[in-house]
Amino acid sequence: MVDLSHAYAGDTLYWPTDTDGFRLDTLAEGETPGGYFYAAKAFATAEHGGTHLDAPFHFAEGGDDAASIPLDRLILPGIVIDVSEAAAADPDYLVTVEDIAAWEDEHGRVPAGSAVLIRTGWAARWPDALAYLGDDTPGETGNLHFPGIGEAATRLLVEERRAGLLGIDTASIDHGQSTDFIAHQIGAAAGVPNLENVADLSGLPPTGFLLAALPMKIAGGTGAPVRIVALIP
Repeated sequence: MVDLSHAYAGDTLYWPTDTDGFRLDTLAEGETPGGYFYAAKAFATAEHGGTHLDAPFHFAEGGDDAASIPLDRLILPGIVIDVSEAAAADPDYLVTVEDIAAWEDEHGRVPAGSAVLIRTGWAARWPDALAYLGDDTPGETGNLHFPGIGEAATRLLVEERRAGLLGIDTASIDHGQSTDFIAHQIGAAAGVPNLENVADLSGLPPTGFLLAALPMKIAGGTGAPVRIVALIP
C-alpha cells in the first residue's frame, strides 16, 4: 500500500487566491474532571488545496459534485506516465500525445476506465511554495510555473482512451500559465474527476496497481480533500 497524499497542516499549499490556508483549532485537550484524557479540534479548509479531488462540477454546470461521483471513478486500475525528465528541463511542460504514445509502445493501450497519473517530479518540491508553484505571492496567479497536461493529450486520454480519472503531482492538471483551464474543461465535460497535489509517485509501477481515491463526501462540493492509496499486488 502506497500513500499518495500530503498531510494537511499549517504549511499545506493552496491555490494562491485561497489565502486562508488550513486552520486547525483546539477545542479541548487535556485531562477531564473524570480523570481521563480528551481532545477535540475543529478544522477549516478550502476545497482546492492540499491533496484534493476536483469534481466535474468544478468546471461543468450540472456535473457530479463531490458527493455524487460514482465509486468506479474513485476506485479503479491505475497507470503512471512519467514525464519527470522533460518537466525538470521545462517548468511549463505540457504532457503531449507523444508522451502517451511512448507509454503505450511499452505497456499497451491505456485501459479504458483507468486512473491516469502524471508524474512530473514536482512532489519533491512540496511544501516550498516558490519551488512548487513558481511564485509565492499571495493572491497572485499570473506568474505560476509548473507542468500540466496539454489539450491534445487530455482529449486523447478522456475522449479516445476513456480514462476514468486524471491525476498529477502538481497544483493543477493545467499548467501554471494556463488561463482557460482547458484540461479541466475537457475532463469535467466527460464526467472525469481530477486529483491534484498528488504525493510522490516514484514508488508506483507504470501499470498493474489499483488506485483508491476517496474524497470527503461534501454535498454540492466542487472538490474535497482526498486520501489516495495505491494497492500494488
